[in-house]
Amino acid sequence: QVQLVESGGGLVQAGGSLRLSCAASKRTFSSYAMGWFRQAPGAEREFVAAISWSGTGTTYSDSVKGRFTISRDNAENTVYLQMNSLKPEDTAVYYCAAGRSLQAIRIMRTDYWGQGTQVTVSS
Repeated sequence: QVQLVESGGGLVQAGGSLRLSCAASKRTFSSYAMGWFRQAPGAEREFVAAISWSGTGTTYSDSVKGRFTISRDNAENTVYLQMNSLKPEDTAVYYCAAGRSLQAIRIMRTDYWGQGTQVTVSS
């Protein structure tokens, strides 16, 4: 069992930045691909970004490409999501997830989920 705990959410003005963190409980963290998803009120959960177990491969949704950057530190069992140029439509609960591959995460075939952290972008 891998426990994932997100942090770093909050309220920010449009154009601002936030960095989300997701800390994993086990040393096997480095064997998982990791991803971020988000869910706005009344909407389905959607894929945001994913990173391979080694950190050499990444993939992003079109809506965040060029503004968000996913990274990981396997020594610290942590994955990050740097969010720049935030827009009001980025407002959502952001979830961290672990899966077997980038492709699996992209289609929401995940093994573990965090509890989520709220990001609110004001206009």
